[in-house]
Amino acid sequence: MSSIASKRSRPATASQPLRTVRLNELERRLLDAFQRGFPLSPTPFQEIADRLGTSEEVVLGVLKRLQRSGIISRIGPVFKPKRIGSSTLAAMSIPPEELDRVAAVVSSYVEVNHNYERENDYNLWFVITSPSKERLQQVLRELESRTGYPILDLPLVKQHHIDLGFPLWC
Repeated sequence: MSSIASKRSRPATASQPLRTVRLNELERRLLDAFQRGFPLSPTPFQEIADRLGTSEEVVLGVLKRLQRSGIISRIGPVFKPKRIGSSTLAAMSIPPEELDRVAAVVSSYVEVNHNYERENDYNLWFVITSPSKERLQQVLRELESRTGYPILDLPLVKQHHIDLGFPLWC
């Protein structure tokens, strides 16, 4: 499955909530239509443009703008767990005054898909995906070293399908 994915580089905090983003009609249609079922072809952006009634250049421009603004982080495949590489869910217990700094360090790794804040002792959660179990463990060790906080590693035991695509009503 290929999709357009979002990565929050900075989780919401009580003192600084995430800003509301208004998307124009083309941006909304693009994100709604291609959260799932991204065309797997030699010219996927042209196919998207054709379906949306616009040009490939416009589609690429919109996607670049959405990436620069932080609304989306990447365009790429999402694989079922344990099919390719290695992944884990991880959590950290971070003092509120350190949360932004630690979240920025976590998000600086390309292996981190996204991070988010939860109201819990373990308040920073993220998913790591890497080509190998060895690289995954290396990233976990590096993050602990760079942040100064231990990581709770929660590898997948039983797979559940959760469809994270949702309509955008902006």
